[in-house]
Order: sequence, then C-alpha cells, then structure tokens
Amino acid sequence: MITILGLALLVLPLAGLSSFALRMFIMVGIYIILGLSLNLITGFTGQLSLGHAAFYAIGAYTSAILSTRYGLGFGITAPLSGLAAAFFGLLLGIPTLKLQGAYLAIVTLGFGEIVRITALNWMNLTRGPMGIPGIPSVSLFGYELQSNIGYYYVIYGLAAVTLLVVFRIVNSRIGRALMAIREDELAAQYMGVYTTNYKVLAFTIGAFFAGIAGSFYAHYVSYIDPQSFTFDESIQILSIVILGGMGSIPGTILGASILVTAPEMLRSLQDYRMVIYGLILILMMLIRPQGLLGGVRFGKGGKAKNDASGSKEYNQAIWRAKSS
Repeated sequence: MITILGLALLVLPLAGLSSFALRMFIMVGIYIILGLSLNLITGFTGQLSLGHAAFYAIGAYTSAILSTRYGLGFGITAPLSGLAAAFFGLLLGIPTLKLQGAYLAIVTLGFGEIVRITALNWMNLTRGPMGIPGIPSVSLFGYELQSNIGYYYVIYGLAAVTLLVVFRIVNSRIGRALMAIREDELAAQYMGVYTTNYKVLAFTIGAFFAGIAGSFYAHYVSYIDPQSFTFDESIQILSIVILGGMGSIPGTILGASILVTAPEMLRSLQDYRMVIYGLILILMMLIRPQGLLGGVRFGKGGKAKNDASGSKEYNQAIWRAKSS
C-alpha cells in the first residue's frame, strides 16, 4: 500500500494540478510529518502529548532566525531546527516523562503555551506578534525553489524519510519496547524494560521531525508568527493521529489527508463549514473510536490501549522488548 501511494505521489504533479491543489498537497505533506512524529509518541508509546505544536514552532523559528539573520540556507537550517526541537524535547522529556496520563498531558500543554508566549513576547529575537517576514525560499545545492512543484517533491521526500525512520524504529527492538510501554508500563518495568529511557527517546525523535516540518513550513510560507503555533495546532496534529488510528502509519497519512483537505472542501458552505467539520469528527469518533486504520484508542486516565491485542500478543511484545 505504501509503495503504491508513493508512486502515485511521485507522478501526481505531472497531472496538471492547479497551484491551489499543489499547495494543499504540500500542506498535507507537512502534516504527515507532524502526524508521524506525534504517532511515535502517542500512538506507539502511549504518551498523550498536547503540546506538539511547540516543537513545530521551535523548528520554524530556528530556521527563520538562522536564515534571515545569518543567511543560512534550508540545507543547513533544517537539520539545525530539528536538533533544536529535539534538544527541547529531551529537556522536557527527562523530568516529565515519569508522569503518565492526564498529568503528562497537562505538562505538555503548559510547555506548548510557554513556547508560544515566549515567541509572542521576545521582541528582540522573534519580533513578537509582528512575526518574522522575508524568510528565504528553500534552496538546495545552490538551487532556489521557485514553484510549488519543487516544494512538493521536497516535502514528500522529507515525509518519506520520516516514514522510513518511524517504520524502522517501530519494527525494531526499540519499537517493541515502546509498544510494551504502551500496553502496560508497570509490567514492562518488571520485565526489565527501561521505560523512562525509551519514552524520552521517542519524545526526542518525535520532536526532531516536528522541528524539520516547522523548518520547511517557515521557508515555504516566508512568514511566521505565534498565531501559527497555538494550542489549536497541537489538537489538529493529535486529531490526525486519532482519526487515522493510533499506532498506524498508513492511518496517519490518511488522517492528515482528510483533516487538511476537509475544511477546504467545505469552504463553499461558508459559516457552516467548521460546524459540519466538527460534526464529522464527532461522528467518526462515536462510530469508530480506534480510528480509521488503527486498533488503539485511549482508555481511562488518558492511557493508550490496544483494542485489537490480546494477552498473547502483549506478552510477546514484552518478551521481545526484553530479549532482543
């Protein structure tokens, strides 16, 4: 399925799409990266994060500042933005990931607001509510992108790398440990899994790719301000993971595609479009709470549970995490 989707995305710009359609696909690509990075934290590890937009913002602002003040290109600012976001993810994760459920959610929510308020008030660095304009276009190997087609291929190249990394992690010893933590953290500890270390690792990697997405976004739109990284943005990213299915990579791609394009498809309804959009999400959660392509949903206390896994599958995950 992923291979077919990749081939389809490769030839899609050649189908004569309008500039608006290409822009929509580019935004879908950005949210695929954001969704995959959060899915590693929430879907595969079971840690509810309500502040993922903070890492998105850190990546965007890092890239914007480095490019406008120091003239660095995207090839340099993107990895540096990812590392900056990962650094803050590590700083946040070490003291807070001993928490679980609603407590962790509150801490991540607070962190997201701290980042947004800092961006809003640090006038000398971020220009506050005025934002940072004039961010240069993406340039790679001395070539500056001028069309949406170029941006399209860059963002889906980054999305493919993100998907590959997440896929390899999930299907490795680390991934088995993460899923064991998701199923029952206490049991995983008793079986010898260093749960805090693995959770911090997932949080750091997820933050890194969110920072990469933020870097691309800054160079693509050429202007950023704190209003682009509010709590609503974190909920949008979390909704992608939940709608597509927690712990499902194809589900994240589907969820991003639906949640980015649906508001535009309903634009003709004007004042009613967001109401209909919300009703569709509510109905979806009532009919299929585990998501379109997933078998994981939140249980009591905000802890992720796997509806499809029985005790045999769970015991195998624990055993493999310990013995691999």
